[in-house]
Amino acid sequence: MSRIGKQPITIPSGVDVAVDGSRVSVKGPRGALEQRFHPDLRITLDDGTVRVERPSEERLHRSLHGLTRSLIANMVEGVTNGFEKRLEIIGVGYRAALKGGDLEISAGYSHTVPYKAPEGIEFEVPAPTRVVIRGIDKQLVGEVAAEIRKIRKPEPYKGKGIRYEGEEVKKKAGKAAKGATR
Repeated sequence: MSRIGKQPITIPSGVDVAVDGSRVSVKGPRGALEQRFHPDLRITLDDGTVRVERPSEERLHRSLHGLTRSLIANMVEGVTNGFEKRLEIIGVGYRAALKGGDLEISAGYSHTVPYKAPEGIEFEVPAPTRVVIRGIDKQLVGEVAAEIRKIRKPEPYKGKGIRYEGEEVKKKAGKAAKGATR
């Protein structure tokens, strides 16, 4: 039995959850999310808790059990607290700036790279070398952070580029000056 799938999801006050067959809608103080799940899984809502049950021990059902429970829990967490990812920009002249609600990044190219904020995502630039991505959809926040990081991934020699806050970049040794006798 899935250990994660067995756990009930408690619904905090101020959050409304509606289950309609395989469709789950969650409304909270920060917004609303809706998602469809596999129709074989049974999602039940009783007095403040949501439970996910699987019909059999089949491999597909076992794999979807914990996933479905985690996705619903993330929806509840998102509409109550929201999610955020933090990025660091490292390199001489590398910086980010807000233009309206969108992001403009200077990352060593001959031009600045604009990044339009998708619906439900907001950016904050507390310092020119720091970017905070916020939203209620965990998957979307992570995807936007990954796309921004992809603009200039951290390179392994000097470590310049865009990285997640706290991410360790393994540095390679450059050309070793062995026997430099000129």
